[in-house]
Amino acid sequence: MSRPSKQRRPQYASPASSDSSFSQPPQYVSPRATYPVFLSLQETAWLQLSCAGRGLVDAFRWDTVIRLVASDSEVRSHMLKSLMLNTVSLASIYFFDWLLHPLAQAQQKWFHRNLGWFYQVLWLLPVVGVSFYLNSSWCTLIAKRAFTLQHGARAAAQPPSTYSGMLNKLASSAYSGVMVLTSVVVSFALGYIPYVGPPAGFVFLCWIDSYYCFEFIWIARGFSLSRRVRLLEERWAYCLAFGLPPTALCMWGSSLANVALFALVFPAYIIMAVYARPLPLDPYNPTISAGGRGADDDVVRYPSPLVPIRIPVFAPVMWLNDWIVRVLSVGSSAGAGVGNSRYSGPARAGGAGARHRRDPSDGVESIEEGEAVELVGVDPRRGVPDASRARLGGGAAGLGRAGRKYD
Repeated sequence: MSRPSKQRRPQYASPASSDSSFSQPPQYVSPRATYPVFLSLQETAWLQLSCAGRGLVDAFRWDTVIRLVASDSEVRSHMLKSLMLNTVSLASIYFFDWLLHPLAQAQQKWFHRNLGWFYQVLWLLPVVGVSFYLNSSWCTLIAKRAFTLQHGARAAAQPPSTYSGMLNKLASSAYSGVMVLTSVVVSFALGYIPYVGPPAGFVFLCWIDSYYCFEFIWIARGFSLSRRVRLLEERWAYCLAFGLPPTALCMWGSSLANVALFALVFPAYIIMAVYARPLPLDPYNPTISAGGRGADDDVVRYPSPLVPIRIPVFAPVMWLNDWIVRVLSVGSSAGAGVGNSRYSGPARAGGAGARHRRDPSDGVESIEEGEAVELVGVDPRRGVPDASRARLGGGAAGLGRAGRKYD
């Protein structure tokens, strides 16, 4: 009789070779590790000064303007037409201010005394009006062409094809037009405040000029008005420095001469804005764009609470816009929606503690208004999902990069 074959004894994995989750005890995480990390006041001030310096450098990139004008015939054609028309307007204004107006004041006859008035009504105002209209059209074409050359044709947002989309675009354009007038009114009103009024008006005009330099690019990207305002208000140091040169250049003549001079240099600053990169890239973690401490790890370092992340520059302008829309009754329900939904500044987010908080409406925008894409759970440097991160606010716990936008 043959002996039965010997069966092998089953082998069991040793504790060292088993899953580490069963062999290692759970590690204790201190509650202090979940606290937000803030930069010091000195670090935050230095970062804002660095952003302002970058904005000032970008505002003097005339080499970029000359290179683009010399290399592209379409941009060169529109730039030359704008240059000639605005030169005629500026020469007409200075002819009246320096020669005709002083001569007419010393005359005794009625016609001679009112010659300046006839000159303004019959020549100066029509020339300036036509120049403003044509310059707006040429600046739009220059911005589109420069944006296409820099980012490609597919990067631009497609125009709305539906009837409601076109109506929304017209309403947004009309609201932006009213915004120009209200900005001028606010700047003039600031000038009447004793002592602090003129400096405050100058700073406000720096932000306004910077906004209109970048507006063409932001519209080409499909950004809504609320998002465009938020982009400037969260990068207030950079935009203040970027708007400083054109504002300082257009502050020494009469009001009409300043407008004509700004229209003369405006196309060049649009080209500079196309090639500029407003900083910080993420205002809620500015060390990413500055390349300082925290730029190479996953720890979010917020700016110091003593330095605001967002300054509500357009708050008085938007309030005045909403009031004008309600007075004109441009659609009772639509007018209220346009005015109230366009702007959600820090004051509407809930008091002083909201200066380091995301606006709740930032992530929900229609396609026509500029679809906002949030990088939820995505590391912007590696481009891979990060499931360990949790959204800030809204009842979620934990810290991380998830749920924040990079504009």
